[in-house]
Amino acid sequence: MPQQLIKVRPTKIELIKLRRRLTLASRIQKIVKDRLSILMLEFLQIARETIEAKRKLLDEFSEAYKALSIAAGYHGYIALEKEFAATERDLEVATGSRNVAGARIPSFELKGAERAIRGYNLADTSSWLDQTAQLSEKCLEAIVVLAELQSSLELLGREINRTKRIVNALEYLIVPSLQATIKYLYMKFEERDREEKSRLKRVKVLLEQR
Repeated sequence: MPQQLIKVRPTKIELIKLRRRLTLASRIQKIVKDRLSILMLEFLQIARETIEAKRKLLDEFSEAYKALSIAAGYHGYIALEKEFAATERDLEVATGSRNVAGARIPSFELKGAERAIRGYNLADTSSWLDQTAQLSEKCLEAIVVLAELQSSLELLGREINRTKRIVNALEYLIVPSLQATIKYLYMKFEERDREEKSRLKRVKVLLEQR
């Protein structure tokens, strides 16, 4: 597929400008490719961490459910429901961000989970309820970690797609067009030089004949 030429006047000044643009575009292309590589590596790393976080979350939920079943059998569902109703609190998640090759990746941190879960009466409850509370706290922390990882994956995926479009535009459109236009101008100048030499030869022959 022939590359589309950039519309410029066939002058040496325009040729110098085009060569500068090509140099700049080539540098930008290298920088963007390096950034894409960093984003891809980070994406793959977070993807692996997400798989591990999902596995851990399922394990935590399984353990918490077992402990809850034992606590319910020991205390009874009605008494256990009353204890849990007394522990209802608002959970706070602190949010932040970190920079990965120019992309802002979110970070979440659970605040006050232990105080929110363990609001029950310690004197009237057993160690089974303590174990359930501890495992529930781990489940909450695992949920927040997984939410951070999945949000990061989504944002990185969008940034990778946008960066790929820039790389493709530079690699298949902008740089080849600049190269083709520069080559065309060189051919134009060579053609002019040949015409000028041919004209000078004719003038010389005419002068000699006279």
